[in-house]
Amino acid sequence: MPNNPVGPQPTEDPNPDRQLPSNLPHADLLRLKRWNTPTIYNGWEQITDRDIAKDAFNFEETHDFMPQMGPMVGFAVTLVVEPSQASHKKNKAAWADYRDYVARTAGPKIVMVQDLDKPNVIGSFWGEVNANTHRALGCVGTITDGAIRDLDEMTNAGFKAIARRLCVGHAHVTPVRWNCSIEVFGRTIEPGQLIHADKHGFLAIPNQDQHRLLEAAAFMDANECNTVISAARNANGLSRDELLHAINDAGKQFGLASQTQFTKSGEWST
Repeated sequence: MPNNPVGPQPTEDPNPDRQLPSNLPHADLLRLKRWNTPTIYNGWEQITDRDIAKDAFNFEETHDFMPQMGPMVGFAVTLVVEPSQASHKKNKAAWADYRDYVARTAGPKIVMVQDLDKPNVIGSFWGEVNANTHRALGCVGTITDGAIRDLDEMTNAGFKAIARRLCVGHAHVTPVRWNCSIEVFGRTIEPGQLIHADKHGFLAIPNQDQHRLLEAAAFMDANECNTVISAARNANGLSRDELLHAINDAGKQFGLASQTQFTKSGEWST
């Protein structure tokens, strides 16, 4: 029996030319891409009102099949697939309508795909053709809790993929629903959310936290370098007591700087 009894009913965008809920300039997105996702998390936790132990990040393990490409940053394009169910192919307009949605959405874009077959993933939405097609439509990569195939060809297309696993075939894959709320690796994703992802996993940034994210990530990275990391790397020649004092003092400096900037003391305060 299908996991989803609704069947092929794509979600149409009532305002296909809408603006994304962010005013981040492209230059800021490129700067965010310079840091790994844990560093972005360190900044996010300083500016958010959300629970930093429950919100924004993936709950299930991800697999980055192109770690050499580094982090990817973009806005979520959402899609639901169910490759095991041939009945979805009855919607002959699904591919054209889905591609129109992708093309009309502002980028850069990351395609977030919920596979209703998981954990018994049997077919892939992604391969050489879809990777190249979506790259042409302004997408930089995908995060799918299903599978991918044509790994070398996808890499050659410059299309990054974070997925559950590899597979051989595409089965009956076709777009089922899109531009809707989905769940990927245990995290609910809304269309247009800012996504930062790498080999560690991903963050789906709440819209209200986007505008201060770059500032916070840059500050907290520098704060670590100037205090706790510096203390550890300048340990040569110090006695045990001197080293422990330096590390503890650096933690206090780290916390004071974080508290002054964000009213939160941060990870390494003592």
